[in-house]
Amino acid sequence: MTGGTAEAAPATKRVFFGAYTTWSGGAKGLGIGTYDTATGRLAKTGVISGVVNPSFVVESRDGRFLYAVNETSRGEVTAIDATRLKVVNKQATGGADPCHLTLDPSGKFLITADYSSGSLSVFPVNADGSLGARTQKVQHQGSGPDPDRQAGPHAHHVVFDPAGKYAAAVDLGADSVFFYSFDGRLQLVSTAKLAPGAGPRHIAFHPSGKTAYVANELDSTIVACAYADGKLTPGQVLETAPPATERNYPAEVLVSADGRFVYLSNRGHDSVAQFAVDGAGLTLVGHTPVGGEYPRHITFDPTGSFLFAANQNSSLVTSFAVDGATGGITPSGTPLKTEIPVCVLPTRLG
Repeated sequence: MTGGTAEAAPATKRVFFGAYTTWSGGAKGLGIGTYDTATGRLAKTGVISGVVNPSFVVESRDGRFLYAVNETSRGEVTAIDATRLKVVNKQATGGADPCHLTLDPSGKFLITADYSSGSLSVFPVNADGSLGARTQKVQHQGSGPDPDRQAGPHAHHVVFDPAGKYAAAVDLGADSVFFYSFDGRLQLVSTAKLAPGAGPRHIAFHPSGKTAYVANELDSTIVACAYADGKLTPGQVLETAPPATERNYPAEVLVSADGRFVYLSNRGHDSVAQFAVDGAGLTLVGHTPVGGEYPRHITFDPTGSFLFAANQNSSLVTSFAVDGATGGITPSGTPLKTEIPVCVLPTRLG
């Protein structure tokens, strides 16, 4: 210290890294880290062992607990104490290869999307954060023209609409988005069909609640859809990457908090596509190299100042600063090396 003043230590917040543990060179469990709130720079600080293939992770509303899918053929879901960084308990999903999960608006129930079995599973969340045994399993039906990926249903994503009234379940194998009412049990209310062979993977809602955007993994498109009261109406279709010799597979789709921009991760093109919201549709702004290979997941930090990308095939998590005015993203911080990252969870409460 010189001149009688000390520089303030950089402020950091906590982040968790979902990963594959059973793959060659895989992680040892759910990764723990921090990010600098000024620069987005990531650091890895540890691992929560005993969590198998936590390919997607969410946190409770109060931040005290985490919930991770265990993406294996005998699917499970794990509850984790986020303060003690210890596993609380696990429950079987009754489906194969759960790859996504969400909490209902009350925080009293958790729903998993089980990819290989094409099913959804519902669990009660106990007061101590633990999970009760599965109370419902919903089996999707349907198939598509891609013989390798669409021989049957493949539930890939489940999320509630902005009003918290309906749950949307995106099914890659059935080329459909199924909508359910939920009062502790799922009840089908509508089915939206996407183009045959589109392979819908994830959905993101505009904060207005009147529009949603579906990322199609198999035909490399994004669809702008009208939405109201549990009914989705597909509209404009846009390519997510330029034509290339290497096939491209869209993965995650995000909407900025102000509703002005949509972002999508391209696996193959290895970029983040940025779109401007234009009424009910979208306009492509451009592509930013993601700085890694096969960006499985992208997400914002809670302030929307940074975007993080989990690059599965290069074992890197990259950080980008988000320009609030233009929506543009620029690399920020140093890429973090961590084993087979497929999900990034910056915590809301630090």
